[in-house]
Amino acid sequence: MGGDIRTSGHLGAITVGQAPRPDLAPLLQAVAPADGRVIEVGVLDGLSRAEIERDYAPEPGEPALISRLVDGTSVVIAKRHAVARVPSLIAELEQAGCGTVLLLCMGHFPGLEQARANVIQPQDLLVPTVKAMAGGRRIGLMVPVEAQLATSPKKWAGPTDGADTPPPLARAVSPYDATDEEVAAAATDLAREGAQLLVGDCIGYGARHREVARRATGLPVIVSTGLLAKLIAELV
Repeated sequence: MGGDIRTSGHLGAITVGQAPRPDLAPLLQAVAPADGRVIEVGVLDGLSRAEIERDYAPEPGEPALISRLVDGTSVVIAKRHAVARVPSLIAELEQAGCGTVLLLCMGHFPGLEQARANVIQPQDLLVPTVKAMAGGRRIGLMVPVEAQLATSPKKWAGPTDGADTPPPLARAVSPYDATDEEVAAAATDLAREGAQLLVGDCIGYGARHREVARRATGLPVIVSTGLLAKLIAELV
């Protein structure tokens, strides 16, 4: 393929689950390039639930990610499997003419600097932006799985925080399976513990989760999809 691939017209999107992701259609429509199309691929494409549960399930205590399958159900996998698969998916999207590739996940994926395409990792954009918007207010995190209760606050705390910056709080509530009542309960718990700004730390949280949490607490609520669309629209 001739020329600089980063100027190619298509946008690639990689989900940790299976493509397509109709629940993320508003995000993908917002960032779709004017002169190209969005090409979606997934880490778990072509696999049955039985195969995923047999080969991709996390071991006790290891980092885990949650995502959505094409049948609308959710699944939890070991992060290491996604980390191993993503580089080949990027290469596949580059071959399809994608100059920019968006990871549809709030986890960080190492070793992608050598990609020819411009790879956008939402965590790298959203964490510093939200921390700046917080202005020292205590952040309450809604995380998708209990395995992230210990790691997500560390990601959002950051080495530049001052001694007087309160550490983030976290509650686990699935963006795919939780009812409105469960989302409201998690948000209310965070508010009671002292959170002043709520953040959905998973690409699966959307407008519904934002409105439910806002009504339950009266606090400002930021979800990844809404802010991410605004940040990367100019890039693509």
